[in-house]
Amino acid sequence: MGRLPGILKASRTMKKIENYNQPYLSSLHEYDDGKDLTKYDFEADCFSSPFDDVNKRKLAYRHRAIGDKYAKGLQKILDHRMFKVWSDLYSSTDKYTDGWLSSAHKLLEEALGKSTAEPAVKSSSINCIVTSGSLVPSIAKCLLYRLDDVVSSDNVYSSWETGKLQCFKWIKERHGGPNVHFCAVGDGPEERSAASIMKWPFVKIEIRPDAPHRFPGLSLSTIHSIMDAVYQSSSKDG
Repeated sequence: MGRLPGILKASRTMKKIENYNQPYLSSLHEYDDGKDLTKYDFEADCFSSPFDDVNKRKLAYRHRAIGDKYAKGLQKILDHRMFKVWSDLYSSTDKYTDGWLSSAHKLLEEALGKSTAEPAVKSSSINCIVTSGSLVPSIAKCLLYRLDDVVSSDNVYSSWETGKLQCFKWIKERHGGPNVHFCAVGDGPEERSAASIMKWPFVKIEIRPDAPHRFPGLSLSTIHSIMDAVYQSSSKDG
């Protein structure tokens, strides 16, 4: 019971941030003056409506603090007991799903060039997540599911208000270039449609045990083959 007040306070703080959902953490970067947040009292800064420049700065502070915590990892946030409880739950879930979590993580590692399984992969590759949920809880989920070492907090996007097509456009604006290729991986019609409009290859994830594109099973070489086919076809057409 000793931890309950802290949990309730964190829940209230999270709800406040959710009320002013943003599509990505750095969306309010222009309002952040770089203030040292080491001793900043988020509970006492009266963050609330109206969502004016003053409160946008306060939200930008929160986003920066969230990004800093994410970068430090879950082990720096949870105490030893809670970290072990969550690690055991993660392992049990991974086992129950035949390695879905760990195999997906391995694929993301390979995409970044962190694995020797795909030695030709360059480290300039990045992973982005576009979620239909609100931003901060989605970032928390990425942390809980051990994605913090393969997806940076700056590359998590919330399509809650904007839609996934707009998020894809932001990703292209931020990371695009003459030799940059994109590939969308997902299981929903919205991301399929957005990828089609962007002329990106789309890999549909399925949960059927015999499906070719599921975890475990989907490999980076398969994704590369799909990307090569789409981009070579686009090159011939245009």
